[in-house]
Amino acid sequence: MKNALLRFVERPVLATVVSLVILLLGLQAMSRLTIREYPEVSAARVIVNTPYIGADAELVRGFITTPLEQSISSAEGIDYLQSTSGQGQSSIEVYLDLNYDPNDAVAQILSKINQVSNQLPPEAENSIVYVVTQDETDALYLSFQSETLNPEEITDYLNRAVRPRIETVDGVQEARVQGDQQLALRVWLDPRRMAALDVAPSDVRAALEAGNTLAAVGETKGSTFTLPLDADTDIDSVEAFAELIVRQTGDAIIRLSDIGRVALGSEAYGSSTFVNGRPAVFMEVEVSPEANLLSTIEGVRAIIPDIQAGLPAGTVGTVVYDATVAIDENIGEVVSALWQALLIVTAVILLFLGSWRSALVPTVAMPLAIVGTFFLMSMLGYSINLLTLLALILAIGTIVDDGVVMVENAERHIENGDDPETAAKKTVKELATSVIAMNVVVIAVFAPVGFVGGLTGTLFTEFSYTIAGATLMSGVIGLTLAPMMCAKLLRKHEKKGPAKWVDDGFRKTADAYGRALSRALDARWLLIGLGAAILVSCWFLYQAAENELAPAEDDGFLLVQAEGDPNTSIDQLERWSAQLGEAIQSFDSVEMAFVNNGGDAATAASGGAVMKDWGDREESQQDLQPRLQAAVSGIAGLRAQVIEPPTLPGAGGGPPVQFVIGSIDQPRGVFEQSEVILRAARESGLFQSINSDLRFDRARGELIVDRDKASALGIDIGTLGQDLSTLLSEGYVNYFSLDDRSYRVIPQVDRSFRLTPEQLGDYYVRGGAGQLVPLSSFTEVSTEVRPSDLTRFNQLNAAILSGVPAEGVALGEALEFLEAQAERLPAGYTVDYAGVSRQFVEQGSTIAVAFALAIVLVYLTLAAQYESFRDPAVMLVSVPMSLAGALLFFALGVVSANIYTQIGLLALSGSIIRHGILLVEFANTIQEDEGLGRREAMEKAAALRLRSILMTTIGTLVGMIPLLIGSSGPGANSRFAISFVLGVGMAIGTVFTLFIVPAIYTVVASDRSARRGGMQAKSAQAAPAE
Repeated sequence: MKNALLRFVERPVLATVVSLVILLLGLQAMSRLTIREYPEVSAARVIVNTPYIGADAELVRGFITTPLEQSISSAEGIDYLQSTSGQGQSSIEVYLDLNYDPNDAVAQILSKINQVSNQLPPEAENSIVYVVTQDETDALYLSFQSETLNPEEITDYLNRAVRPRIETVDGVQEARVQGDQQLALRVWLDPRRMAALDVAPSDVRAALEAGNTLAAVGETKGSTFTLPLDADTDIDSVEAFAELIVRQTGDAIIRLSDIGRVALGSEAYGSSTFVNGRPAVFMEVEVSPEANLLSTIEGVRAIIPDIQAGLPAGTVGTVVYDATVAIDENIGEVVSALWQALLIVTAVILLFLGSWRSALVPTVAMPLAIVGTFFLMSMLGYSINLLTLLALILAIGTIVDDGVVMVENAERHIENGDDPETAAKKTVKELATSVIAMNVVVIAVFAPVGFVGGLTGTLFTEFSYTIAGATLMSGVIGLTLAPMMCAKLLRKHEKKGPAKWVDDGFRKTADAYGRALSRALDARWLLIGLGAAILVSCWFLYQAAENELAPAEDDGFLLVQAEGDPNTSIDQLERWSAQLGEAIQSFDSVEMAFVNNGGDAATAASGGAVMKDWGDREESQQDLQPRLQAAVSGIAGLRAQVIEPPTLPGAGGGPPVQFVIGSIDQPRGVFEQSEVILRAARESGLFQSINSDLRFDRARGELIVDRDKASALGIDIGTLGQDLSTLLSEGYVNYFSLDDRSYRVIPQVDRSFRLTPEQLGDYYVRGGAGQLVPLSSFTEVSTEVRPSDLTRFNQLNAAILSGVPAEGVALGEALEFLEAQAERLPAGYTVDYAGVSRQFVEQGSTIAVAFALAIVLVYLTLAAQYESFRDPAVMLVSVPMSLAGALLFFALGVVSANIYTQIGLLALSGSIIRHGILLVEFANTIQEDEGLGRREAMEKAAALRLRSILMTTIGTLVGMIPLLIGSSGPGANSRFAISFVLGVGMAIGTVFTLFIVPAIYTVVASDRSARRGGMQAKSAQAAPAE
């Protein structure tokens, strides 16, 4: 191996060609790699919505949700099921395993639904199945406001002209108009006029069904001529509907206009949207789970000017929120940090080496290795994203190490009288094994990450293998180009100025270190005891750390989820939410505020605070969150939570705390048990806000039918149900066509006749003898309290406690408290997790497993390479020394234990172990070459390798500076966390390594000094043959 590597010193053209090939392949790959925010993660959920108009939550749960859940649960690729049964609606959310094909899941789920469709009530509508991401927020929010069009007309225009155009953009899953403001033909009935004109609800329904129908007539077919036929059996105008005959008695004709009014309106009136306090229609652009967010939204933004130009007069379209703004800012910061790190490290190398000739070697190697890494990324199918760019920055310390070690060793031989080529060859012979070992070790450290699976494996495989690839490229360049450049560029020179000062400083430091090490080795057992104590302390320091999934980031957006009292009308909800919007707008750092009322949950409101550009505000998203929470908490009638959207893809949406209490017990029992835990959580002070989705607080009216009276009056119970549905439920009868689009036809009692339950007594239905009978004659209304919605989790009745930890409280601490409270639950109750909490719990031990595998793999790799089980153990001593230094700051609360800092510990292990390899391998060489004992050899090796170790450490530290102090805005906290762990760990670990590794070496390492005589004898025997 070493003889083969010497050929690159002897053949400079060959070494140059190898490097040029790496450069060309890397540049070509770099131009073709896609740019993303994160590695591709498919975190999808399939939504199954089944309307059952007019049914209450318990009826929906029993007859819709339960059979669908039982069937759907047998499909493959499901992580968990979560369902909500509410008034007239069943919603089942099927959360898929990470990276499971959503198209395959949809096909399976549709098949499962079809298997039980005949078990569902005939009045239930067909299930609507669609795929969305697991994130709470969409990628792009558009607002449309008009001075001339009402919300229904804006919605209709968007569905006709805007939505189809946006959905043609590659990667767009859906362009969804917020709320239920779809255009419909509304038949507003007057029950008093109906009674006066002897019209029953069944008459209205029958007239709409019979008078508005589509007919496929066919064609005439003569011997020479064929004529397609059409029949005017449907109605295509509001005026024609108003003239529709409902009932005819003799010459008396009763039309729809006689018993009510017909108008174009909305399918439902339970939703509204306001942007900066003004009414608007909202459009949310959902990106497919597998699509590239950046390129997709770029495509949408490209057509927005044309869309705005084509809007009706008086209508304005505005981009309210664009998730890619923060992403672009984040990527820009990381790219800037990469360039800054390269420049800073180059300047430091030049200062330390004192010669542009010497500095040119690692300076050329660094960018060449980085560019070459892009080629490996391309071969592996990776992308340029935040994590791969971050990996390249963190790899700079490793990359520069190979070149610095080569130059420093070659210069030492030149100073001792060798010519540059001889010095370069000696360097290759002395360091080739170490360089290979150091780079193989780094690769071995990160290899297990690709096998851990889950969110960690999905996100950080590209990160880990990018560092490994950069290390591989650095090793190749360090053993081919670097020695050749040493041979051609290095000269013996006298250092002057700052370079001389630095050189003198290193010499003085080496002398002082040598004396300190000698004294320390006199008390080596004390050092070994200190090392053992440091090793043990790692466990306790980690246990003292705060735990969370990922650091909170300033993405410039806060989500507000609010819920009114359970029987709140849309009018009252709008009054409360107006205060919500005003509270959001009251902060100087907020640029836009929006509020969506109603929709899927009739009494809920959701809003957002879109913050100003990072340079135009002083407070961060994290600063605003508690202030905004305090502001919205003071709104009477609303329970509001201010949520920071998750920073990692695939982590799920909603509040960070989502704690599930489940049981086969009835909802009332689950409610009572969950309330005990909820009260304890609110009193603990650990939560900024926490609520339960299961509440028995909704007043529910029940129409009690006296069946004996109904039978005596000839009332058919089935017809009664249909009549009530026609009058009250907003269920549609059929469709009508307008301007080549179909719209629902919905009859309903005018709102003025359904303001109170008492007004139901004035409704009339048809009796057995054909007479109209008032409901008051055989029914009465009773009121009872029931749950607003019924939640199930993995087919168990459940209550989900959702909340936000208080300031200074980590997610792990909040969940630990809830888990402790849940230990008191009766037998048969279980706890589970959803959203961010679920990912946090599932990823808890993932890095620990990867770390353990990495250490074992590194040890076995070194043992095989050095043909020793002792030496690798000594080399690995540097790992806990550095980990303890980093973990100390975990325990002090400077950083938390999260997915970034845990990966940082892994990167730290791969970097610091290079110091141990250098010391042990060089000490072994000195023993064999000079016959010195273990202590003497280590003292000499440590003194000679001190400069390389310090320069590598300093190079790593200064490479972290742009990440530590030069970045702000989105992603800054994550970048700080991982770079801080690597920086302080390297600094503290280097100090401990320089003393404790030599102490352990003198006790544990093999004594190789005896081999010198054997090697000399072999050389003497081989001499005549030569």
